[in-house]
Amino acid sequence: MNKKALAAYIVVAFIVSAIAAVSGFSREQWEITSVRDSAFGVRMRSAVTFNHDEHNEKAAIEDCTECHHSFDEDGVKVEGESTESLECSDCHMAEGQTKMDLMRAYHLNCKGCHEDQKLGPVMCGECHQKKN
Repeated sequence: MNKKALAAYIVVAFIVSAIAAVSGFSREQWEITSVRDSAFGVRMRSAVTFNHDEHNEKAAIEDCTECHHSFDEDGVKVEGESTESLECSDCHMAEGQTKMDLMRAYHLNCKGCHEDQKLGPVMCGECHQKKN
């Protein structure tokens, strides 16, 4: 085999490998988000995974503060102030609160909304799916 033919085979093999790699890691896989917080070490259940953008589109959620909310010292929601850069435990475990209070906050916000809207999962295993 001459050098030109070998080089052509290598280029073709590289292109085929690149296409296979890209198709194996589709955009959809990168959009899946795990709801995690460093306050939780060992978990009884797996982390909740969902497609953030798809969820918000289906739920018609346009305001990030719907989930990433902030409250003032009187417990009044601060309009337009988002906490996307913080972990939920930064606020929901403040002033002597426990991991149970943090877990309750997650459930009230997520599951509570699903129940209010009568849409979305509400049973434990529907959100906390076992890993294969």
